[in-house]
Amino acid sequence: MNLSGELAAFETRLGHRFSDPSLLVRALTHPSIASEARPDNQRLEFLGDRVLGLVIAEALLAADETAAEGALAPRLNALVRKETCADIAREVDLGAVLRLGRSETMSGGRRKTALLGDGMEAVIAAVYLDGGYGAAQALVLRLWGNRIEAVESDARDAKTALQEWAQARGEAPPAYVEIAREGPDHAPRFTIEARLADGRTAAATATSKRAAEQSAAKALLDTVEGRSRGRASHEPR
Repeated sequence: MNLSGELAAFETRLGHRFSDPSLLVRALTHPSIASEARPDNQRLEFLGDRVLGLVIAEALLAADETAAEGALAPRLNALVRKETCADIAREVDLGAVLRLGRSETMSGGRRKTALLGDGMEAVIAAVYLDGGYGAAQALVLRLWGNRIEAVESDARDAKTALQEWAQARGEAPPAYVEIAREGPDHAPRFTIEARLADGRTAAATATSKRAAEQSAAKALLDTVEGRSRGRASHEPR
């Protein structure tokens, strides 16, 4: 099987030349265009998620030989979550080569975080099946690059961190409210407001509700923790 020029260019961006190009084609085939003759990428996505987790876990252990499990787990979650996979997919322009049905294409599927993240996981699995664990490991370490070294020591997702902040102070969990939606159906933008029981709020806008919630939670967490730091910095020495 010969790859099109577009897919061959994508291989170059990945840095892996497929012995079995059909694996790459399958990894890029969304269920919206799948058929018996053209299976979709969902099984590969399932496998790729596990391969990615193992590679990242090994890399984190090697990067910090003294870290406890409690510190490693949130770092792992930050590096393997869908948003991170989608960011990597955008860097290699995976969206340009995704095989989508017409309705999914018209609704902006090539830019959707969920589709890009799923596609990236499927591609990792395709590389694993094509070249073995070593090839998949090399791919992940190359594409994730300094994200592994730069991941924050406390890399809990913002919603979890904000909820824990509230619970530690005996407050109810934060609420998330959609306050605006703009743009066409195929490219919506959501504005979400994160609210604490004490009345403090922060809002953020993103192309998905999930991303907007995370951004709003981070903004609110930065605010409440920043105020605490601000008070401490003005205490008499």
